Amino acid sequence: MLSSAARRWTVALALLPLFSGCERSRGPAEPPRAVGDFGRADEREAMVERQIAARGVDDPGVLAAMRAVPRHVFVPPDAAPFAYDDRPLPIGHGQTISQPFVVAFMTAAAELDPSDRVLEVGTGSGYQAAVLAEIVGEVWTIEILAPLAERAERDLRESGYDRVHVRTGDGYRGWPEEAPFDAIVVTAAPDHVPEPLLEQLASGGRLVIPVGGASQEILRITRTADGFERESLLPVRFVPMTGEAEER
Repeated sequence: MLSSAARRWTVALALLPLFSGCERSRGPAEPPRAVGDFGRADEREAMVERQIAARGVDDPGVLAAMRAVPRHVFVPPDAAPFAYDDRPLPIGHGQTISQPFVVAFMTAAAELDPSDRVLEVGTGSGYQAAVLAEIVGEVWTIEILAPLAERAERDLRESGYDRVHVRTGDGYRGWPEEAPFDAIVVTAAPDHVPEPLLEQLASGGRLVIPVGGASQEILRITRTADGFERESLLPVRFVPMTGEAEER
């Protein structure tokens, strides 16, 4: 969970560039490290302490999930030496895997319980879905680009994340046959909040979504007995949500 003080500290640090799992990347800027230097538990520990906990994310379940998921598995081999760096990395098709802090921040903002059912819109590499699956019982995730959806499903299965269900398609309308969801996490920015996603929230459910055009912010929208409560959490820069979101 993010305390109010931690949120203020995190927002101050948000002057650093933040990217979604769909943001373009120029790729690694320095010579790669030796292959044997990545993927170890000590690198994940350093990532959590220096990039995530130091910026105010203190939810124990989120920190444990970030320590557990082998991020290098969800990037192409040539990017694997940089898997635990504080940056997005290219995953092909003009897309990237988000920097670790963004993944942790959005996961913490969803305020997950182990019994929650979670929808992710924008599978990308599958890394965010794996982090969610470390915390909750089942995850449903939708990716509009078929090659990414297929690769993410393979990598998730081979990594043992059998409770992540992957679908290829436009996530604007969510996954209605599996609704309601206790939390929905969106990793691309529409210029408005998709109504179908709000409708698929359970009572008390949280939608965590970047919204905007040139100026964007992560919102958390909670379904209450009287409607919806909206909070602005963090300024960000995500690529636009494609598909139906662009037509509206």
